[in-house]
Amino acid sequence: MAETNALHTTPLDALHVALGARMVPFAGYSMPVQYPAGVMKEHLHTRAAAGLFDVSHMGQVAIRPKSGDLADAALALETLVPVDVAGLKEGRQRYAVFTGSDGGILDDLMIANRGDHLFLVVNAACKDQDIAHLRAGLEASCEVEPLTDRALLALQGPAAEAALATLNPAVAEMRFMDVRALDLLGAACIVSRSGYTGEDGYEISVPADAAEKLAKALLALETVEPIGLGARDSLRLEAGLCLYGNDIDTTTTPVEGALEWSMQKVRKAGGDREGGFPGADIVLKQLAEGATRRRVGLLPEGRAPVRGGTSLFTEAEGGAPVGAVTSGGFGPTLEAPVAMGYVPAELAGSGTRLFAEVRGKRLAVTVTPLPFVTPGYKRR
Repeated sequence: MAETNALHTTPLDALHVALGARMVPFAGYSMPVQYPAGVMKEHLHTRAAAGLFDVSHMGQVAIRPKSGDLADAALALETLVPVDVAGLKEGRQRYAVFTGSDGGILDDLMIANRGDHLFLVVNAACKDQDIAHLRAGLEASCEVEPLTDRALLALQGPAAEAALATLNPAVAEMRFMDVRALDLLGAACIVSRSGYTGEDGYEISVPADAAEKLAKALLALETVEPIGLGARDSLRLEAGLCLYGNDIDTTTTPVEGALEWSMQKVRKAGGDREGGFPGADIVLKQLAEGATRRRVGLLPEGRAPVRGGTSLFTEAEGGAPVGAVTSGGFGPTLEAPVAMGYVPAELAGSGTRLFAEVRGKRLAVTVTPLPFVTPGYKRR
């Protein structure tokens, strides 16, 4: 990739450097992959207390209805995603995917109902194409506004609520997938109770010029440590969460990706707003009849990590590959390697034994339910 000095930086770039972060190119940005504590300790600290992540590289977008009626924007957005946007209540958020005409996933995103507009968070590597896609699909009824003057922080872990409540006690009243406008240190923030680690926590959209002050205030708390991209990846893998470009992409449908839980009944066959999104005929057929392959969890035997791109076989020797690993590494919480990948539907059952070819040797792996760790979300 380009040299670091040619990359975009986030509003917290100077703070990362001051904290001793190792910076790497990621999705066109200079981002911290780890801090002096190291990936293992950062991972375990997030599981035990609270970790602060800079995710300001992500795209933040406001969708505003030209009519002034949010229902118009919600129904318009439903032409691009296979989820119930019209039924999303004010102050709530929902996971979604953009689908293509062949049912493949163009990106995954979060959609929040902010009362008079929809607030979207999209992946950094896809945000330019996502904004173009939104404008092309919604221009007749909506204004699509990229929010380029805001940073995005994620505070994750069992101590996240107590930590953020020191700045505004109202965060304790929120439940999983709630979204609120809250004041934090005098900054007008949009706070959601969500994240990408499998832990309880929050994502905080904050004005760019207030981001460093907020980050420093949180890091001053004994329970909060800075966490880089390395631990973010191992945390989301243990939580069974997809990384766009690895576990899902334009070649995978929501059903193949085991994401049909994100499609509400109203958008499925027989629902009041059945289909109507790109690739609906393919996706709805797969929902009814099943897909030929499936994303599954994989537990390798032994201690050797099985990385993304590794081929999977049904036999210890010989035969052609039947699938492939899409994400894999060491799971510090489990103290064992974990992985995800795609296998034929008939091999996707829990307990199925397969073999991953690592450096010319085949290591046994077992298909296992996801996630690998029990989620800590506050649902009530």
